Amino acid sequence: MPIVYGDRVKIALMDSGIGLLAAAAAVRRLRPDADLVLSSDPDGMPWGPRTPEGVAERALIVAEAAAETGADALIVACNTASVHALPALRARLEPALPVIGTVPAIKPAAAGGAAFAIWATPATTGSPYQRGLLTEFAAGAAATEVPCPGLADAIEQADEDAIDRAVAAAAARTPNGVTAVVLGCTHYELVAERVRAAVREPLAQLPAAPSQPVPPLILHGSAGAVAAQALRRIGVSPDPQAPPVGSVTVLHSGRPASLSTRALAYVEGRLLAAVGQPR
Repeated sequence: MPIVYGDRVKIALMDSGIGLLAAAAAVRRLRPDADLVLSSDPDGMPWGPRTPEGVAERALIVAEAAAETGADALIVACNTASVHALPALRARLEPALPVIGTVPAIKPAAAGGAAFAIWATPATTGSPYQRGLLTEFAAGAAATEVPCPGLADAIEQADEDAIDRAVAAAAARTPNGVTAVVLGCTHYELVAERVRAAVREPLAQLPAAPSQPVPPLILHGSAGAVAAQALRRIGVSPDPQAPPVGSVTVLHSGRPASLSTRALAYVEGRLLAAVGQPR
């Protein structure tokens, strides 16, 4: 049943770690009055090396903890869980709780018609899942898959030096001709401007006539799209001017917790500092 517009809503987000911050911040910007539930899994992370069955098992634990808070919708803010656990999550929780998955933004990147790169974890890069998205949405496009070993882990740990090294290594594997990069892991959106700067530097060095400057680099993330989809699924309109009274509830492997110092290292984490008390 759709939520009546103007009511306080509660949107839950789940991930193995802090990759959910970007989508949570996107929800906060669209509905500053929405209560948020951030459900992650420090006991079971990382999920990437697990089998599909293992990912689904951990994802269900995290999702059910979020559902018990009375959430109106659940965003699976994790590419790995969206690939391996989305059917199990929907079978367990829907229709009572709408479940919104995350898909890399390959379709809008390909729609631009120019060469683009897809930054993703090594496990996702070259996977049947990602290749399927390329076949469906980017057949014939000049797309380059770029593995980013260590980047998600470095972001999770808020390790500045490790982030810089991993971003620089991925930028070196990114062709100079690309004008767009798909951020194929939710963690990567937390360092989007570092990615832009690292890829733009060699672009700026390309020979270009004064009348034809090098085009700006476009970054395609998924946070904004999944946030908007979550609101649509429960019949709520965006209202960025709503009073910023939304609270934040944090769950770590089902246990009550608070935003970690690592989360607060990012702009998105600081934006999510609770304003009110959880309801």
